[in-house]
Amino acid sequence: MRGGLQTLCLAALAACIAAAAEPVYDLLLRGGHVIDPKNNISAPMDVAIAGGKIARVAAGIPPAMARRVADVSGLYVVPGLIDMHVHVYAGTGVKGVIAGDQSVYPDGFSFRSGITTMVDAGSAGWRNFADFRQRVIERARTRVLAFLNIAAGGMGPEGEDDPKLLDAEAAARVAREHRDLIVGIKTAHYKGPGWISVERAIEAGKLAGIPVMVDFGYLDDVRNLATLLTEKLRPGDIYTHPYSGHREELLPEGRLNPAMHAGRRRGILFDLGHGAGSFFWYVAVPAFREKFYPDVISTDLHTGSMNAGMKDLTNVMSKVLNLGVPLEEVIRMTTVNPARAIRRPELGRLETGAEADVTVLRLDRGNFGFVDAAGARMHGSQLLVAEMTIRAGRVEWDLNGRAAQDWTTFPYKKGTWRR
Repeated sequence: MRGGLQTLCLAALAACIAAAAEPVYDLLLRGGHVIDPKNNISAPMDVAIAGGKIARVAAGIPPAMARRVADVSGLYVVPGLIDMHVHVYAGTGVKGVIAGDQSVYPDGFSFRSGITTMVDAGSAGWRNFADFRQRVIERARTRVLAFLNIAAGGMGPEGEDDPKLLDAEAAARVAREHRDLIVGIKTAHYKGPGWISVERAIEAGKLAGIPVMVDFGYLDDVRNLATLLTEKLRPGDIYTHPYSGHREELLPEGRLNPAMHAGRRRGILFDLGHGAGSFFWYVAVPAFREKFYPDVISTDLHTGSMNAGMKDLTNVMSKVLNLGVPLEEVIRMTTVNPARAIRRPELGRLETGAEADVTVLRLDRGNFGFVDAAGARMHGSQLLVAEMTIRAGRVEWDLNGRAAQDWTTFPYKKGTWRR
């Protein structure tokens, strides 16, 4: 009896030892420098991922605890980047507009740029958002959220100027129906008189309990930047394209319009929104000298910007970095800040239990050129490159195969690899 009990105990002990030796993590990012502004972390640490979630962030996690180990020594490990201003309502077949051929399918551009979350900025309106949802959002591996355009058809062929299409109640209703995806209301490109586009967007935002993003459009005798930023917009609302110079953000004498500083004091957020015509060195350089930095760095991605001066999110981040903003703050502007702006606090963080959206960045030093929306070049000495992008625990982009197995030991089996 004693011998049987002893044998049983030894077997149980052996089972415990075997279980302890079994890997508990799916992937370990080892040897990198973690920057997580949400948790005030900037230090050498490892990041372990299991079941699509962040399992542990700590120094010296044993490699044997993971099924797969990626050596990210010399690189920066940050929360998955959030691009808060893109246009991805593709596939409609409509020519010449954002809600059509000028949009980009999200997965074809996001991961290679370190992005795990994109926020479409008003490509669709309250009348066609359901189509946008099923046509693009629900088919994407990228997390896609959206600002809903106050104009019925969004940035489609009808345009955004007809007051009959600017329906606050309809927009608020659609925003509530799709509250899992719609994070705000957008108004843009309005050429008509008065404040109707802004006022109806704000009304919709109030009804739905969400912020408003404004691309101010055009100035006239009534519409001006000071009134917009100090009277019309609410704290938490977002002014995009602050370095465009199109709306007198920069005064003729070369200093920033005081309305910009006044808006910031009121709690207005400023979104860089590079685009094809909204970021110029002649505005950005003096603004940055005044320490007027963006709250959020974004691309305003579309076919007109991606192949021109904008390039991609890491390129825009590099521009801000070379204008004197510390790396930790650049990461803040593309992680926790946009997460807070769109009121999604579960994003932009590396915490145990959070969805494992992770970006690994390389910071190169050398002689680089950065181009603004006019095609003007500025020299820079630092360039950020997306090395790896992980979305919900899955490696979606791996520039140098850091998480991949060497081909000499790879167990090739015909038909088992992804095409």
